[in-house]
Amino acid sequence: MTHAPDAASAQPFDLPGWTHTYSGKVRDLFTPDASDAGRALVAEHGDVVLVVASDRVSAYDHVLSPGIPDKGVVLTQLSLWWFDQLADLVPNHVVSTEVPAAVAGRAMICRRLEMFPVECVARGYLTGSGLAEYRVDGHVTGIALPEGLVDGSRLPEPIFTPATKAELGEHDENVPFEAVAEQIGAEAASTLRDLTLAVYARAEQVARGRGVILADTKLEFGTDPVTGAVTLGDEVLTPDSSRFWDAEAWQPGQSQPSFDKQFVRDWLTSDASGWDRAADTPPPALPSDVVERTRARYLEAFERLTGRALATFVAV
Repeated sequence: MTHAPDAASAQPFDLPGWTHTYSGKVRDLFTPDASDAGRALVAEHGDVVLVVASDRVSAYDHVLSPGIPDKGVVLTQLSLWWFDQLADLVPNHVVSTEVPAAVAGRAMICRRLEMFPVECVARGYLTGSGLAEYRVDGHVTGIALPEGLVDGSRLPEPIFTPATKAELGEHDENVPFEAVAEQIGAEAASTLRDLTLAVYARAEQVARGRGVILADTKLEFGTDPVTGAVTLGDEVLTPDSSRFWDAEAWQPGQSQPSFDKQFVRDWLTSDASGWDRAADTPPPALPSDVVERTRARYLEAFERLTGRALATFVAV
């Protein structure tokens, strides 16, 4: 597969025709330069940004080394596939996949949106931070749930459990719907809730038909400055933004194996890593077997959901 320059590093790299503007834990952002090609791109699509998904992997607020080969390609191609599945429900921010050869397969050109400061989370199953809240008082972001639910329980119906966006290195905070309505207005909050639940319902149905459970997912929306429409941005329904479980292995009452970086988290918190999460020291390098097993889970998620091998989407 294609590999991004410095794929496992947070350091920026050069792309002819583009200017690096930001590096997050996983993604690097570039804007068109002042060349004729850059001006033509802006004239055609407006304010755009090149979003490059690296192979970097993060856990417990640390970017780890080495990266997971092909992870960035999986994130980008799976997002593009899901954008197609959801096109009749909500517009998305992608305007072109004609990207520089150095990042082919792992990048997309997107219109810059006026983002809502809300992480839009839909949950169809109880686990993670939702389970932690439920165990306190039977509620998740103020929504009352039935008694007797356990880790992995399917909820009576999907719920919208938004979170405030945190700064890099901080944790998002789950908040009630009313807090979102107060922050961005009742109409906008209702729109985000309805779109989030509609996307979840569609994706859950698609995934279930392929033997995969979509336990929960995090979405981000913004307003398109050209059309004024509420638009789906960032990545969508990837193993980094969603919990996918094998339907055949689902067993409420225990932690469910996920199609994501679970192997990384498990190794970091095991005695084998020798890392003290509470200490102010960076995690050690990931062993090759953890890297390979994690890569295999990302590829399996992609192939189970799309029904195709990754090589059929991008050149090997």
